[in-house]
Amino acid sequence: MSHTEQLTRYVANFIDELAQGEMTDVVISPGSRSTPLAMTFAEHPKIKHWIHMDERSAAFFALGMAREQRRPVAIVCTSGTAAANYYPAIVEAFYSRIPLVVLTADRPHELRDVGSPQAIDQINMFDKYVKWFQEMALPEDHQTMLQYVRSMGSRALSTAQDSNPGPVHLNFPFRSPLVPDFTLSDVWGEERNVQHRPVLSGKRTLKLEQIQFIKEKIASHSKGVIVCGPQMDPELAEAVTDLAKHLQLPVFADPLSQVRAGYHEKDHVIESYDAILKSEEMRQKFKPDFILRFGAMPVSKPFTLMLHEHPEITQFVFEDFEGHREPTHTQSFFVYADGTSFCHHWVEEVGTWMFDKAWLDKWREANRMAKACLLEDSYVEPISEGHVITNVMDSIQASHAVFIGNSMPVRDLDTFFFTTPKPIEVYANRGANGIDGVISSALGTAAHGKEVTLIVGDISFYHDVNGLLMAKQYGINLRVIVVNNEGGGIFSFLPQASSPDHFETLFGTPLQLDFQKVTEMYGGTFYRASSWDEFQESLNITAENSGLQVIEVITNRQDNADWHRGKWSKIKQALLQL
Repeated sequence: MSHTEQLTRYVANFIDELAQGEMTDVVISPGSRSTPLAMTFAEHPKIKHWIHMDERSAAFFALGMAREQRRPVAIVCTSGTAAANYYPAIVEAFYSRIPLVVLTADRPHELRDVGSPQAIDQINMFDKYVKWFQEMALPEDHQTMLQYVRSMGSRALSTAQDSNPGPVHLNFPFRSPLVPDFTLSDVWGEERNVQHRPVLSGKRTLKLEQIQFIKEKIASHSKGVIVCGPQMDPELAEAVTDLAKHLQLPVFADPLSQVRAGYHEKDHVIESYDAILKSEEMRQKFKPDFILRFGAMPVSKPFTLMLHEHPEITQFVFEDFEGHREPTHTQSFFVYADGTSFCHHWVEEVGTWMFDKAWLDKWREANRMAKACLLEDSYVEPISEGHVITNVMDSIQASHAVFIGNSMPVRDLDTFFFTTPKPIEVYANRGANGIDGVISSALGTAAHGKEVTLIVGDISFYHDVNGLLMAKQYGINLRVIVVNNEGGGIFSFLPQASSPDHFETLFGTPLQLDFQKVTEMYGGTFYRASSWDEFQESLNITAENSGLQVIEVITNRQDNADWHRGKWSKIKQALLQL
């Protein structure tokens, strides 16, 4: 049997197994050694292939798509440093628990470590940032090898999705010739009636006596808080707010928790806890006795500081399967059980257990006062970065999604995104908190038709302009709001700002780039807003149009820092009266 026939059947059976496992999308970066994978994916009728020239942006695009679709997406590249460009997105997928199936082509074994071009060591190249690695066998097509390659495909899918989802890596060594032959009979194994056999797994739950143990640990306290950090379970918001109602506890809702927006009840939701806890004095005044935390660690730095300053707070950290996302190293209880199921079980089996109503009322009043301070002077010139968030969130429609950039934008979202009945999903790359790949992740989120607005700083925008190609290439609709304060605005809030001799060069890093030219190069429409009227007009226009649309909002870094500090001071003075 010819090499080409062996290659074709081997790769086709692998890809068909992914399709039978309900994989629907693959992102391919062109290259020669990956020809068998790329052409066979393109040939398969049940998998849509997306072509992206830049491997780094391609991987982030797939990451955004996998998060939004809540299922694995494959990425394919050629050998050599092409695969190394996947690294940032794989790290993000690992920490954000997003399922990716990473397929790298490689030189065959005889061409490794002998000076052959485009050959690097790809064995375990992503190290601990993938859940599983497999060096694939060289292609053969006898029955045992076709069963083997299908089992690897099935295992890749199940491993990527099971427990804490994450990336898996399969490395395919290929010998030339590399072009498959799709004229062969039964390429996909249909005549052999091959059927996918999924791996079945369920949610982890607690026994009633374990829930009773948690109840006993917190029963002697009167002041508790439920905290919901970044997470994407669409059912948790209603479950956790229902639990809060039964326990009469406030809910600290991170902006990425999916708790601030939606149809569920929000009477107990405290969205301004970050602003309330800015000062050490307020962290003492509003210190809880215990915390029940769901999801990842919140964005809020004041919340983290409160835990550092008060290690005596009893904390239960809920993880759906496993993990240790508690960077303060306090003596926390870790609960490995599905958070939504836990909330339901408490309400159904333990029932109502009222804590101090005065404590809840105190938090509600503090939240009301903080929001009033934050909303003052909403449209006073010049444009304030925090009220850009308020304006956007008020203007977008139901079922819209917001993708938020790291550094300053996500912190402004934390402060200025208030509860709303509109079902708005909020996405961010908060696994590693990097600024790379944000445009690509947002485009991946929008790739299947979801309306998405990306809010990002000028440095993050610059960092991933290559990602804009996908908007032009596939006609993906994306509205991008670039908050341009000419540099890294977050550093104006950090101690580095007190060293003016080197601040601008090392941390401020003004770009002085014309983003209009970049936008138009990728077929987008550009708007620039330096006043509230211009910004509102741009929002109204872009809400009606399609394609890539970029709104650049001009702000000033130092004015922004002073404005934020003024807000925090005013909130503190108001709260001293409570």
